[in-house]
Amino acid sequence: MTAVRRLYEVSARMGAGRSLAETLQAVVDGVVDGLGFGIAVLNLRQPDGKFEVIAVSGSPEAKEALLGTISAADIFDAEFAIADNWGGLRFVPHERLPEGEVVGWVPDVPVSEDPAAWHPLDALFAPLHSPEGELVGMLSVDLPEDQRRPGYIHRELLEIFATQAGLAIDKARLTDQLLAEKARLEASETTFRLVFEGAGNGMATIAFDGPEAGRILRVNDAFCHITGYTSAQLVGTTFVDYLRDENSGQTQREIEHLTTGTGPYRFERTFRRTDGHDIWLGGTAAVVDQGKDQPRIILIQIDDVTARKDEERELRHHAAHDPLTGLPNRRLLQHRFSSALQRSRQSGRRGVLLFCDLNHFKQVNDKYGHEAGDKALREIADRLLTEVRHGDTVARLGGDEFAILAEDIDGDDLDMLMRRIDEAISRPLEDIDVAVTASIGTAVVSPYASNLDELLRTADNAMYEAKRGHRARQ
Repeated sequence: MTAVRRLYEVSARMGAGRSLAETLQAVVDGVVDGLGFGIAVLNLRQPDGKFEVIAVSGSPEAKEALLGTISAADIFDAEFAIADNWGGLRFVPHERLPEGEVVGWVPDVPVSEDPAAWHPLDALFAPLHSPEGELVGMLSVDLPEDQRRPGYIHRELLEIFATQAGLAIDKARLTDQLLAEKARLEASETTFRLVFEGAGNGMATIAFDGPEAGRILRVNDAFCHITGYTSAQLVGTTFVDYLRDENSGQTQREIEHLTTGTGPYRFERTFRRTDGHDIWLGGTAAVVDQGKDQPRIILIQIDDVTARKDEERELRHHAAHDPLTGLPNRRLLQHRFSSALQRSRQSGRRGVLLFCDLNHFKQVNDKYGHEAGDKALREIADRLLTEVRHGDTVARLGGDEFAILAEDIDGDDLDMLMRRIDEAISRPLEDIDVAVTASIGTAVVSPYASNLDELLRTADNAMYEAKRGHRARQ
């Protein structure tokens, strides 16, 4: 699958506690960084029904041309009338547009004659809805990275992402409203207590100054529900003791940011529950001055964002792996090749890129059907994973083509690896009497290699030489 994420740092993240502006930018960045589109534009629906372009990612030109533009409430009606319904998405192919009519900004890219290629006038929209079904915005994407109209998996991931984006936008609006309301209130202790105890988000206060610094002073019921602890178990304990650093010194750095920054500090951290399981908390922390001669406190609000983090992890996996075999796809192969090339340039050691094409595999599909063919591909993928060395990458490029990236290998070791691969593929497949074999071509990964595409072409050409030799021996 080449249409999606990888990515993100997987990351642009739509997180609990983000402001509306941050959430909108996280949405478009997530589409570009994680779902494999070159451009993403988000129109936010205003209270009067009109649409305003609030966030753009992927193209400075598009951002300059579109950001801040306001359109009528019915701006999308005409396009949707001629659009294809792709589940929750709407695709407007360029050939259906009225002659000479161009709406909005159009990327300046070459036009392919391939009917399945993406055309610069093609348009793909993802309506964004709140949990109540209200239309809150419109996400439009352009320039798929493979330059083709998105396939089913690519569209499904975009639709899932759009669903989460709608929920995140709705929540960010509520968060902004809450923060604005808090800024207007000069809250008395009574008002604060009512807000604190009645909040749907988990809330806690932590001593910032004095001998109790770092200890939890107060928690609300929602905080206890989320974390699994009672108030008696939490109050008086040190909050950071429940957090797990993802990298060395993370907590100390975040405390410094909280101390020196302006406004709420936004965080996402893993938290150890009473049952021993880790959950992800997302929220904000702010230092609050309680007045003269009073110690400062930290006010934090949290949500359990574990489900979203799991979905993000799944999106990242789908974006980097072939959906049939579970092997890395071309995007992840590119990432690992770049790292391998850098290591080769540092050490001077050579590696190899193997291009592997299956002989006679079409006969499997023709004779037994595509379901049996898919099962055979999964079996072959498992065999390849068994035969390569630890640290080698086996990727599926598509169809019956595989690539293997092996670092620091040459000579006899390489010959042995190729022999193991050839023998593994040549073994009979379960319930299939077609003799599937492999033709393998190689390209050297050296400090002088330029890019993955060039090495794949070199290995592909070598593979065809091997295939011609195979035919000549038959």
